[in-house]
Amino acid sequence: MSYARVLCAGLTGVTGHLVEVEADLSMGLPALVLTGLPDTALHEARDRVRAAVLNSGRDWPNRRITVNLLPAGLPKHGSGFDVAVAVAILISAGDLAPERLEGVALLGELGLDGTVRPIRGVLPMVAAVARTGVARVIVPLENAREAGLVPGVTVRAVDSLRRLAEFARGDGLLLDPPPIPADVPRPEPDLAEISGMRAARYALEIAAAGGHHLALVGPPGAGKTMLAERLPSILPELDDEAALEVTALQSIAGTLPSGGGLLRRPPFQAPHHSASTASLVGGGPGLARPGAMSLAHRGVLFLDEITEVARSTLQALREPLESGRVVLARVRGITEYPARVQLVVASNPCPCASPAGDQHCVCSRTARRRYQQRMSGPLLDRIDIKVAVQPLRAAQLNDLSVPPEPSAVVAARVARARDAARARWSATGWSLNSEIPGPALRRPPWGLPPPDTEVLRRALDRGALSARGFDRALRLAWTIADLDGRDRPGPGDVAEAYQLRMGELTVQDRERSDDAA
Repeated sequence: MSYARVLCAGLTGVTGHLVEVEADLSMGLPALVLTGLPDTALHEARDRVRAAVLNSGRDWPNRRITVNLLPAGLPKHGSGFDVAVAVAILISAGDLAPERLEGVALLGELGLDGTVRPIRGVLPMVAAVARTGVARVIVPLENAREAGLVPGVTVRAVDSLRRLAEFARGDGLLLDPPPIPADVPRPEPDLAEISGMRAARYALEIAAAGGHHLALVGPPGAGKTMLAERLPSILPELDDEAALEVTALQSIAGTLPSGGGLLRRPPFQAPHHSASTASLVGGGPGLARPGAMSLAHRGVLFLDEITEVARSTLQALREPLESGRVVLARVRGITEYPARVQLVVASNPCPCASPAGDQHCVCSRTARRRYQQRMSGPLLDRIDIKVAVQPLRAAQLNDLSVPPEPSAVVAARVARARDAARARWSATGWSLNSEIPGPALRRPPWGLPPPDTEVLRRALDRGALSARGFDRALRLAWTIADLDGRDRPGPGDVAEAYQLRMGELTVQDRERSDDAA
């Protein structure tokens, strides 16, 4: 037999594809030719595969070997095809029987000594082959738990090419996937650790309930970073679909924890303010890798010191925040990653950044204005809630009379508000108030009476609000009503949403609205 075909899988972005690996032996000068748009790493498989085959005790065919990867027009990236290429060559040379590997997808990278090494992106690859009807896969031992997360697929593992060859010849057995350890909850930062800051905590709760973007402005040490780090603790756990998406992205990036199991907690990404555009939105040579924005998909992206981030980098966030995806165009194709994130930004109010706030600020009005203008105006217009975080007084910091609410209590209110929004929008396919298109909130049956939105209409007419800001304030009003248990927002909710939008809400304002209710 001089021809063989085995199954494998490849990745384009976060999307997996079934790949057929063909091998043909013919007369001619001994050589190994790879076709099917392989990248540099795959081209180098010629030397890896030959050494691995010889060091596994098999004979290397002294013929001209042509290996083709189908579909030929789909770019192939990475070293995950090594095992499939080696097995296809050995079957075509008659060294292995094809029957035991018929209809089985083979994944893995080969070391020169024949060991099978783990690869990135196994989860989306296995999910892709499962969608095509392939029900059995063989993966590296270190990737077996991850592959086992895909339902309906029988997973077996190998640690060496020698073991796989013995299995194909009927002389050995494959390895079972290691058991997934019990899920041990990891400690998270808790809101109970934060004293005071009632207005900022309330804004954080609204942001969590509706999926709204949040800006925190205040002097150093006021607690901006502490608040942002505790936002995931009040978000609900991810459902199966979202958990699969998040886990697949972490797998592609090579950051998936070794314990196995789907990631159920919303991710939190906090890149440094000097991060490049590529590290934030994704990029790199060949197959563009996901950036921090995609790794925060279904979770929180926190940008501290936002005024120090390069303006060009901030501009790159604008389209993904609107569309919920990152599209990276390269010469060899287009890669798309999901990026539906909740953005939280933090900054100092002025260059001097006095810890005491405005009382000891030495900056002129012009200096403050220039400093604040470093943040992109179009990006700022996409942020729903703006909060001034004031420094704590000694009495607030040491007040033990009323313990701060823990994250679990706030998370319960957030979950009830999200359930109300999900029930309301279930017929439309949306689940969060932040996802609702503006026209849907301005037209029947969800449009509010003109008197209720008078404050927004006046702000729009005098240029204080953009049309986008008008719609985002409406979404905020619905979230406020959901948190307070009302089926529709009233004029007080709209006014409060406007204050949150403009950064004007104080604790006293909220207390007055509670009394009025």
